[in-house]
Amino acid sequence: MAATLRQFEYLVTVVDTGSFTRAAELLHVTQPALSHQVRALEKAVGGPLLERLPRAVRLTPMGRAVLPHARAALADAERLRAAARQAAGLAGGELELATVYSVSLGILPPVLRAWRAAHPGVRIRLREFAHAEELRAAMAAGQADVAVGTPPGEWEGPIRELGVEEFLLVLPAGEAGETGEAGEATPDVRVPLADLAGRDWVHYAPGNGLADLLDAACAEAGFRPRVAVRTEQTAAAPLLAAAGLGPALVPANIVPAGFDGLVRRPEPPVRRPLVAYTRTRPDALTAAFVELLSRRACLLPEHVAGLLSPDGAS
Repeated sequence: MAATLRQFEYLVTVVDTGSFTRAAELLHVTQPALSHQVRALEKAVGGPLLERLPRAVRLTPMGRAVLPHARAALADAERLRAAARQAAGLAGGELELATVYSVSLGILPPVLRAWRAAHPGVRIRLREFAHAEELRAAMAAGQADVAVGTPPGEWEGPIRELGVEEFLLVLPAGEAGETGEAGEATPDVRVPLADLAGRDWVHYAPGNGLADLLDAACAEAGFRPRVAVRTEQTAAAPLLAAAGLGPALVPANIVPAGFDGLVRRPEPPVRRPLVAYTRTRPDALTAAFVELLSRRACLLPEHVAGLLSPDGAS
């Protein structure tokens, strides 16, 4: 007996809700019917997939192996349905996009605005992850059509290079700079990271990929950053730094317009490549989005470039 898409949907829903009762409510089926279909799936694959605990369920080793394939099968089926609807002129379909938090804050909003203007009938489902490894795992499990982030290791699918993302230092206004004869600060757009070794930093929460990046950049400069505060929200880092809690290392594209903190380039530079990647050759909808992304992704916005200029406001 072969497994069915309905059985895959039931398994995924039980895992995502953590409960047969909640899954049955969400799927609008009775709990006995749900349990029967899960047992049928277990019979089809040749072993138990879920361990039924008193107040929860847990995947068995076989369940952990089967789950990514179940998610991928459901995603493929949804794409098939969307393509059929689109060909029939019934709908524009849906694009499932996955990325890391910092990219969703800085690079994606203008790209999605342009996409929406060009394809108003296409729905976007955005999934955000704290770390590039989580993003890669979700993409491999079939949770999205395209991922935008750093290059995934040992990836067999297509990869499209988008460019190199630059990271900048944020400090309170007036803190850095050389003082001229008139007592005014002379802008210096580069600050050696080693000069900030004794400072307390605005850091990122454990599990956030930017926490690893900051630690690696400081280690290269010969020190380990002391922590003044850790934030789970990437967008909060430049604001906390500008408020005087300590220096922050942030992606250039998340610095907001009208920002009143001091923005400087670190020395040595801190950069990371960004790519868009898919599991297989992208369909027409996904390919169109990747093409637009490659043309419209702005890695150093004009207002940030102005802050870095010796003639700029900072």
